[in-house]
Amino acid sequence: MARARKRRGLTQQGLAQRTRYSRSHIAQVEAGHKAATPAFIAAVSDALKADMGELYGQPYRGDTPSTDRVHRSIPDLRRALAWSDLPPELEGPPRSLGTLAAEVEEAKRLRRLAQHVRLGTLLPAVMEELSFHAHDTNAQRAWRLLSDASCAAGELSRRLGYSDLADSMFREAARFAVLARDPHLPLIITWRRSLVLINHGALAAAVRLLDRCTTMIEEGRPGDVEVSGALHLRAAVIAGRLGDSGSAWDHFERAAEISARAGRPHLDEYSTYFSPGNILIHGAAVATELGDYDEAVRRDAAIPPHVLNSLVRERRSHHLIDMSRVHAEQGRNGPALARLLEAERIAPQMTRYHPSARTVATHLQDRQRVYSEGLRGLVARMHL
Repeated sequence: MARARKRRGLTQQGLAQRTRYSRSHIAQVEAGHKAATPAFIAAVSDALKADMGELYGQPYRGDTPSTDRVHRSIPDLRRALAWSDLPPELEGPPRSLGTLAAEVEEAKRLRRLAQHVRLGTLLPAVMEELSFHAHDTNAQRAWRLLSDASCAAGELSRRLGYSDLADSMFREAARFAVLARDPHLPLIITWRRSLVLINHGALAAAVRLLDRCTTMIEEGRPGDVEVSGALHLRAAVIAGRLGDSGSAWDHFERAAEISARAGRPHLDEYSTYFSPGNILIHGAAVATELGDYDEAVRRDAAIPPHVLNSLVRERRSHHLIDMSRVHAEQGRNGPALARLLEAERIAPQMTRYHPSARTVATHLQDRQRVYSEGLRGLVARMHL
């Protein structure tokens, strides 16, 4: 962050004048005495006109084939994307649409488990073969499957720090979704793409897009509850990161009301995992983004263990990373590390490549004279 600031000719005071943070706060972050929260990074990203990935140092590349293998699929995904507008030249006949549909379901499963390496290995060939079917037959099912596969590729690219590739994937997925003739599918792709906009520092644009999407729900159509609820939850978290408490909690309450009116169902047709448990962890996330750490701790403590354990690994791990941030901000190093280690146990690849997890781990390093065995192992696995 300090290098990005200097490249743009700004002093710490100059940067402070462009954000809602003091020069002292900025100095402490740059010196490693204070953790860089996502809200802070977003504000600095906007002020410096820099991608958040640049400030986080993404993508996190390894120095050996084994430590860099999670990135191995990125060139293949770029090549698969190149065949979006015409059928690819395959070496042999494509697999059947039924077989490829099963592969897309496997991709969704791997995404839920945050198995980045296996997901990246699976997707390129599936995308190319689905592109062949879609352009050859123009079948709605083929376009829907291609849209779903492209979304999975976009999610993986974003998590690994390739925001521009992720944005391209989501834009193509949205185009395919229109051809699939499902009016709710493009809205969910905007829901996914909003996280890329965050990485670009465009938080206000992300919230406005999500707000617009909530007005485009076709009530009574299958998926309306899931899509509407997911849009409000995502808008709540992003508004929280913007520091807009009123908007954040309003969106959150709307999502909770939508769920309650529908009988508090567990919905996942669009891979949003919309459920009572997911709503609970979003409540803690909103408080975390707003910097209300006492409220985040209170909401976290109110989540029954069996409810948390019922969530998919990706969501559980993300919640634990959020709570590690909260404990680190409150100076509770032990609980912060414990949450990170639990997140890593549940979803190792996601945790090791998650900017917030790495930020907290680095912060814990800076605050401890003697590293515990757990912290030593974690930073070694993260290659910090």
